[in-house]
Amino acid sequence: MIRNEYTLELCNVFHTGQVEPGTCFQRLMGSVKTGVILKDVSLEVHGGEVLAVLGSKGSGKRALLEVISRRAQGPTRGQILLNGAHMSLRLFQQNCGYVTHKCDLLPGLTVEQTLHYASHITTASKRSRMKQVMADLALTQVGNRAVGDLTQSEYRRLAIGVQLVRDPVVLLLDEPTWDLDPLNTYLVISILSNHARKYGRIVVLTMEKPRSDVFPFLDRVAYLCLGDVVYTGGTRLMLDYFRSIGFPCPELENPLMYYLCLSTVDRRSRERFIESNHQIAALVEKFKLEGGPFRRKTSTVAPGGVQIVDSASDPLTVANIVPGSATPSLSNNKVPLSAFGRPSAFAVAFTLYMRNLAATFNFRVAGLTHIFLRLLALPVFHLLLWIFYSGMEDYQRTFITRNGLIFNCLAGAYFVSIIVTVCTFPAFRTRYYQEAQEGLYSGPLFLLSYWLLAVPFAVISVGAATRITFLLTGLQSTTDWLLFAAVQFACYLLAQQQTIALLLVVRSSFTAATVSVYITVIYLMLGSGALRAFHSLSEWLVYLTYATQPRYAGAFLNLQMFGNNNWVNLNGLPQDSRTNCSAHIPQTQESLVAASSSFGCRYADGMAYIMERYGRDNNDVLSDMLELDVNLAIAFAFPVGLAIFNSLLYLVPLPAFIKAKFRE
Repeated sequence: MIRNEYTLELCNVFHTGQVEPGTCFQRLMGSVKTGVILKDVSLEVHGGEVLAVLGSKGSGKRALLEVISRRAQGPTRGQILLNGAHMSLRLFQQNCGYVTHKCDLLPGLTVEQTLHYASHITTASKRSRMKQVMADLALTQVGNRAVGDLTQSEYRRLAIGVQLVRDPVVLLLDEPTWDLDPLNTYLVISILSNHARKYGRIVVLTMEKPRSDVFPFLDRVAYLCLGDVVYTGGTRLMLDYFRSIGFPCPELENPLMYYLCLSTVDRRSRERFIESNHQIAALVEKFKLEGGPFRRKTSTVAPGGVQIVDSASDPLTVANIVPGSATPSLSNNKVPLSAFGRPSAFAVAFTLYMRNLAATFNFRVAGLTHIFLRLLALPVFHLLLWIFYSGMEDYQRTFITRNGLIFNCLAGAYFVSIIVTVCTFPAFRTRYYQEAQEGLYSGPLFLLSYWLLAVPFAVISVGAATRITFLLTGLQSTTDWLLFAAVQFACYLLAQQQTIALLLVVRSSFTAATVSVYITVIYLMLGSGALRAFHSLSEWLVYLTYATQPRYAGAFLNLQMFGNNNWVNLNGLPQDSRTNCSAHIPQTQESLVAASSSFGCRYADGMAYIMERYGRDNNDVLSDMLELDVNLAIAFAFPVGLAIFNSLLYLVPLPAFIKAKFRE
């Protein structure tokens, strides 16, 4: 177990990774350009301190956080120690936290709900802990406000709170003040400083443009330039160090920005680039030779204004000698909540399900949108079908019209499911990717919790929708309606699983929807038997139809619609009000010959239509179409098989550039 006095130490850390963006093909082939990103980085930070990693874009700030959190891709050399223990991925996930530059929270939840579910996924912390975090982050007044309605500052503080509810020993933050105004920048940094001092925790954050008013809250700074360390140590000792090597900070200058500019390569001209590059190389070498004492020491200011310098060898010195200090002794710090273990997989799954439910069932814009899509989108589509097809008359053309109804029912189940999935799933998917980086739960557990939410909605939506169009089929029994709904429910599930599989590797909802629609159109055209009769397909295409779900769903609906022996309304239908094609109505020989030669009188009954659509080479069409129950079972086998495939797919380690799409 980690001791109560915490020390994070990096010793001679080198890291090699990607230095230039590459194409998707180059990344898959591993041919992108790589180089040394971090070069011999050594630093220390202790409990109760805030370390600010400063540097321009490309200096290696984010790479440093990725290396500490063990998320970095590429070889890393050197030691990263937490109280003398080597920092492993498991150690970091159990006792540390990382607030990434972009954190996507569920917009349908309130601030209080977000922290509540975050605490129950990570630890079994009490409600009092959540209330304390909200108070520390100045979020109490907006506790009932939806995440989607927060200001940028409130949203950033909430993202920090999601990590703080588990009380991490080390908290890493990537640009927590990016795009914040000066007042909110001051607020966020002061909150982080207060958290570090109050609870004796370690806070490491990156900043690109530090302001002078945050200077008092930064106990340590580390200046990076192209992966090299220009300076790391106490913030106030920084002034003494740079003064001693001939770079005093001018009066009325922001020392943080002054030395940041000193540590940045000037690219405005070739001469300035060479000059600044040589100067920075000299500063790096100078610090390697003379910076050891500064790296191990820090400085604080007591309430009376007296500057005190403490050494890493005695972490209790400051807290013990400062009279009236609000900073508690490190020896009295509590063990982090995460050190007591995490909830069981069942508890996590239940929490995820309740969180998904809360994000969906609410009266906010995000919640109402989800409810409408999940419950009403398909019924609205079927209502339009009912309006369009309600005027069907019992003439020969009703075979073609009913064929169109079947096709549109299948297409509606597929396409509406795709739209609903791409509009509702990505928010949960992106949150999963970010939480999976923290080792909170696995992909199958995430999918299970999502399916427990989505499937009941799908049952209600498909049931209500099919009840509308079932009135047009001419069938009467409840069993027929349940079967009519069941086969379309199977189609709805398949499109949902297919789109979820695509969203695993495609961040853009539009791109995923487009690809899913293209795939669906192909197997609808091939297998449904509605657009192309099977006898007009090539032999290999006919065999290919057996690998598509519409082959069985379409056969089921056609048999139900046209092959019902107990329903004789489709037998001997006339061509129109003037031409009678039925053999049961007395006609002259001349009228019978005229009717049989007419194109509009080619269907004697429903089986004649089925023979035209599914028959080929005088084969037994009914044996090819299979029985109703067999078709229904195979139709359900497709989404079940794809759900199992998705569960396995979400367990497979993905390339870093794919995961980065959803993390950043």
